Amino acid sequence: MKLTKLFLLALSVSLFVSCSNDDDDSNNPKGVYDNGVFILNEGNSTSGGSVSFVSDDLSIFEQSVYSAVNGSDFIGQFVQNIFFDGDKAYIIAGGSNVINVVNRYTFKLVAKIDSGLKNPRYGVVKNGKAYVTNANTYAPYGKPADDAAVITGNTDDYVAIINLATNKFESKIDLNGTANRILEENGKLYITEPYTSNKLLVVNIATKTLETPVVIGSSADSIEEEDGVLYILRSPFGSRSEIVKVKLSDKSVSKITFPEALDGAGYLDIEDDKIYYTVGSSVYTINTNATTASTTAILTSPIANLYGFAVNDNRIYLSDSGDYKTNSKAYIYSLTGTLEKELTVGIGPNGFYFND
Repeated sequence: MKLTKLFLLALSVSLFVSCSNDDDDSNNPKGVYDNGVFILNEGNSTSGGSVSFVSDDLSIFEQSVYSAVNGSDFIGQFVQNIFFDGDKAYIIAGGSNVINVVNRYTFKLVAKIDSGLKNPRYGVVKNGKAYVTNANTYAPYGKPADDAAVITGNTDDYVAIINLATNKFESKIDLNGTANRILEENGKLYITEPYTSNKLLVVNIATKTLETPVVIGSSADSIEEEDGVLYILRSPFGSRSEIVKVKLSDKSVSKITFPEALDGAGYLDIEDDKIYYTVGSSVYTINTNATTASTTAILTSPIANLYGFAVNDNRIYLSDSGDYKTNSKAYIYSLTGTLEKELTVGIGPNGFYFND
């Protein structure tokens, strides 16, 4: 390594100290945004989204990383999701039908993917290809028997396949259903259908075809995998919330039905064989092998409208949607409910992504 490179590396480390991570590579950071957490801020139709960053040790915070690095470049409207592959981060802006490709350690813009997308939502990566759910055209509102307004869903959603070597759209897989969150496991894509559909969609990557869906119940949202089991949170209007467990080996289904006190459960995450779930601004936890839900919160935050949730490395991350017009708040707690950090982030913070 040339002396100039050594000098530049030393200068980078001195200006922006990274913290430790599970791989113990904090002494050799790959860039100023290594070893930290990206907080995705959805934005709105006028201001666009943004990305905030906090270091793992919570000592360094930057409110708007993308604009700081890329200047006036517009990240897009309604920023929805970040997924990673190698040294790249892919930032989905659903309202602008674009995926911004950046270096995950420097956040320097590398490319923009802007074809083959229609209201893109969430993405995963398998063997050099990205698979991105697209909501396509939105369905009108309908009214079920109880006269409460809900979205009835639409059937023209699809998965866009993107070649990450070229950052080009290749093809799509029609879903004949409504697409939301997506998870990849053993060459299969598992896609939750929100609102009235009662199915978990299953896509075979190799054949690019739909397999027999799994019936799990309507209004499914958060989905996680642990030890060969999918854990899916569903909160149907007018019915009990549930955690649905789908055993991948045989697609068998079991459920933990919540008591009335836990109506309206919002988010689910899994960390170290524990399920964490939210109701309102409170967080609860049970073991993955539990058969009943806990009604004793481990913490209750001051959040008015919980909009983002994650659990990682002995911390719980929550964010408040705010009024969708001005900057809002994110909160970081210990697993026992002690507040460790409160941050003023961007507009509509909706997710946390861990860059370790």
